[in-house]
Amino acid sequence: MSSDSAIDSASVITPPAKTKHPLLWVPTGYFTMALTYNILTAAAVIMFSNLGMSNAEAAGYASALGLAYTIKPLFAAFLEMYKTKKFFVLASQIIQGIGFIGVALALNLPSFFLPMIVLFWVISFIGSVQDITSDGVYVTSMDSKQQAQYCGVQSLSWNLGKLAITGGLIILTGFLHENVFGHDPLVNGTDWTQSWQIAFALLGAVMLAMAAWHWKFMPDGSRSENTPTSVKEASATLLDAFITFFQKKGIWMMIGFALLFRLSYGFLLAPSMLFMKDSMENGGLSLTNQEFGLIYSVFGLIAMIIGSLIGGFYVAKKGLKKALFPLCCAINIPNVTFLLLSVIQPESYALIATGVIVEQFFFGIGSVGFMIYLMQQLAPGKYTTAHYAFGTALMGLCMMLTGMVSGVLQEAMGYTGYFIFVMVATIPSFLICWLAPFHHKHD
Repeated sequence: MSSDSAIDSASVITPPAKTKHPLLWVPTGYFTMALTYNILTAAAVIMFSNLGMSNAEAAGYASALGLAYTIKPLFAAFLEMYKTKKFFVLASQIIQGIGFIGVALALNLPSFFLPMIVLFWVISFIGSVQDITSDGVYVTSMDSKQQAQYCGVQSLSWNLGKLAITGGLIILTGFLHENVFGHDPLVNGTDWTQSWQIAFALLGAVMLAMAAWHWKFMPDGSRSENTPTSVKEASATLLDAFITFFQKKGIWMMIGFALLFRLSYGFLLAPSMLFMKDSMENGGLSLTNQEFGLIYSVFGLIAMIIGSLIGGFYVAKKGLKKALFPLCCAINIPNVTFLLLSVIQPESYALIATGVIVEQFFFGIGSVGFMIYLMQQLAPGKYTTAHYAFGTALMGLCMMLTGMVSGVLQEAMGYTGYFIFVMVATIPSFLICWLAPFHHKHD
């Protein structure tokens, strides 16, 4: 949700004289952004598993779909030159709506996999355009006071979008599969296509409805004074942003921090979801889609949001330099809950929920340290917005690469062995936390 749409944060923004009330478009704008990102990178893991893919395939394909979100700083500046930001938001949402309906239709085909993946890749790149330009509307349509005032609304709306996908949509597919179509919820295979068809058709309709809403209520957004006027100028600005990024003092350690602070979570993310769904015979917990959606995406998401608030207050009180090591402990040590769950394989729903809540709560606390470090230490300088986007892109690269290999490693090691490996993978996080430079002082 970073505002990567402007390469140079030093640019002076002049908001339009008249604009729509932010509550008419900020909540729906960020809710819609979250729908696309989470269907591609989170719910897709469950969908691929439902359709009968192996853990290696499900984790690999879903993680690869995050590529467009990782490289979006490379083409953000070029979107500044044409039309209005609102134009790109509307166009991207219409294309995504048609794309999701296309996925629903593709699932009817005997060989649906290739057209489905191609559509997902297209939607992924269009979704990254939506992110860039939606952030651009937010930044350029409101003054600094309004941006701060609606920051909480922005974050809450994005999390509600995540909840709608990883909780609501997954629960819906499980309900339809079991209660409408009469299939066994614990058996994977092509029988799941019917439920996911309905889910994607619904998602496509919501996306088109959001485009219609934003056509009426979203402001156009304005251009910054330093907006590139040609491809050559945009390329030169991007190149200068790269050069100055690597000229920062201590940059390689800061790059290491961006890549390694959440390393273990990158390895954990997809296999932990597959673990919840896999059969007891395979070492999993054998949850249905409904149980998974409630336990992992509702209880877990609420715990993470609460943890993030606590983490923010903790950093504000202690200062990031003193708080960083405890935050590193918070994001890494609770991963042991999945190791314990894999050893015990409890049948108690309450016990499984408790394990997920504990892990997500502490992840919320610890993840605050990562974002604040990027803001306070990596980003400051001539191209603050671009350099912050580079930092989040490095984090995305870590998540993508670890996710792509995580399924293969899990299948080779089994769940218990793999979760031991995840605990070992926390070591680089602690090392880079200890070595991370602090060149900028903040209150």
